[in-house]
Amino acid sequence: QGVPKPFTEVIKANIGDAHAMGQQPITFLRQVAALCLCPELMKDASLPSDAKERAQRLLEGCGGQSVGSYSASPGVQLVRENVARYIERRDGGVAAKADDIFLSTGASDAIVNILKLLVAGSGSSRTGVLIPIPQYPLYSAALAELEAVQVNYYLAEERCWALDVAELRRALAEGRQRCAPRVLCIINPGNPTGQVQSRQCIEEVIKFAHEERLFLLADEVYQDNIYDKDSAFHSFKKVLREMGPPYSESVELASFHSISKGFHGECGLRGGYVEVVNMNPEVKAELSKLVSVRLCPPVPGQVVLDAIVDPPKPGDPSYERF
Repeated sequence: QGVPKPFTEVIKANIGDAHAMGQQPITFLRQVAALCLCPELMKDASLPSDAKERAQRLLEGCGGQSVGSYSASPGVQLVRENVARYIERRDGGVAAKADDIFLSTGASDAIVNILKLLVAGSGSSRTGVLIPIPQYPLYSAALAELEAVQVNYYLAEERCWALDVAELRRALAEGRQRCAPRVLCIINPGNPTGQVQSRQCIEEVIKFAHEERLFLLADEVYQDNIYDKDSAFHSFKKVLREMGPPYSESVELASFHSISKGFHGECGLRGGYVEVVNMNPEVKAELSKLVSVRLCPPVPGQVVLDAIVDPPKPGDPSYERF
């Protein structure tokens, strides 16, 4: 409208592409990736021994000891096991199994695959998906592509974009007038709001999902990006397990993480995972079939994911620099 603004340029920050904005890559991650892509570098004395050992282990887990081979469709088994150990450490010992973890081409691909499993019906029986507004546009785009029904619930701007279960009930009742809501999507920490849910809020959401028989999608890709001293990340998986029966045994959950965010910001290498909790075994078998259609996630992305979930430890040659 021609109104003067106190700035001369607009920075595109909506996608969360850290390296495009000038962030430099983390040395250890790139060293392990480089060694896997070009094993001749194993002879390079300037590269640290722990990066070489990691690359060698990863190559041994690949067909033909090459990242140029397909991996198993859910991902390299060694990496899935390391992701499971990472989740256990993150959640204070709550058990995680490699068989529940499917590696993916970034979190986005995993989210779309889970949505594909959940969308069915036609007309008023078509699957409805509750998504937060403001949202990350992946959700509205994926739902449009799958011809699912988008059911909006609104975050409370005046309360730092808090999630209110009363608003979830309102949205669910509205959605049931035109579709069959089966899925509740939560983005925590929030994108684009930056909101971090309290443990109490997460418990209330889990109870709501149990009561209304909704499948929970927990988009947790920003879990390493919490900077407020009064905020803390609580994974939906940990809270669900600690709540005990009937919730811990019956609420179906898929939680997502990615190498694109956090302190690493490796968006272009396309790596991530989904962990499924309490998924019906027959449905889980269908998920295995679904991921096999795309053969496997990019193996270099899996390599970087492994380095992120199992970084250098005190005493390792790379630790101080890392």
